[in-house]
Amino acid sequence: MFVVIVKSAVNNIPSSYLDKIRAIYPNISFDHLDLNQDGMVNDVVVVNHQLVCRFAKEDWGKQVLSHEAKVLEVVQRYIDLPIPRFEHLEEAFVTYRYLKGEPLSRNTLLKLSKTAQTRIISQLATFHRQLHSIPTEVLAQAGVSFSDAVRSREDWLQLYDDVQETLFPHLWRHQQTWIHELFRPVVSGELDLSYTPVLIHGDLPVYHILFNPESQSISGIIDFGVAGLGDPACDIATQLGNYGENIVQLMESDYPMLRDVINRARFWVGTLELQWSLIGVKYNDVSLSLAHIGWAREVQPVGTVFNPKNC
Repeated sequence: MFVVIVKSAVNNIPSSYLDKIRAIYPNISFDHLDLNQDGMVNDVVVVNHQLVCRFAKEDWGKQVLSHEAKVLEVVQRYIDLPIPRFEHLEEAFVTYRYLKGEPLSRNTLLKLSKTAQTRIISQLATFHRQLHSIPTEVLAQAGVSFSDAVRSREDWLQLYDDVQETLFPHLWRHQQTWIHELFRPVVSGELDLSYTPVLIHGDLPVYHILFNPESQSISGIIDFGVAGLGDPACDIATQLGNYGENIVQLMESDYPMLRDVINRARFWVGTLELQWSLIGVKYNDVSLSLAHIGWAREVQPVGTVFNPKNC
């Protein structure tokens, strides 16, 4: 059999990865290969825009793949939108069929017609409602554990201390004031951080929400590696960062629990940039410090009256 290989791509892909793919798919041809090593858990090889092959980078990544398989087995029974369906799974290697689409950025969404925007916001809200409504007994039977994204009040207070110690020497006074104001409702106890655990995605930035330009709709949700039991405000916080509060408030008609989580989400989204910046400074990794460039900044302070009619 004559095999056509994209030479420049192959030169960047470890031979062990290609050998593993060939072992599982002996008749596969490497007409086009894409390598993505940006993730913290996996290296990803996409073959011919048809097959996604993920390789765990570290031993702990193997556990992530195993847990993600449990999550996806449950989620696919409750979610309307396409999600990955693992075709082959072993300790450090998994494959599934490629889901076509491009990242659903805020700019992409805002450039669409009002009709298309409404459709997409409804899809996004429905996904969150379906995910957060999966019965806990079903999750328990499947062995789904808590998400790594879970944070307690003590965790937030520790973050506040760490930010002041590590980041404040690099920040201007108005930035320090903003951080004090962000954490004040948590320090004072004004913000109620209690919640009933539900299944959350835990890591849903724009590049995990796939958009089909032809149908002008969401074509899939990917990467459930951080999914598990947790606070639904975590997922809504990410959407605040992705699209801003004016758009998120429009999710309420299809996600009726929005009012219950919005204040925790407002606080949570404010911490995300701080968390990444803190890690970046500690480990001298500029890319981590810059991870949230391009996020929406249009988020109301904790306690602001929720009124989507004003959006």
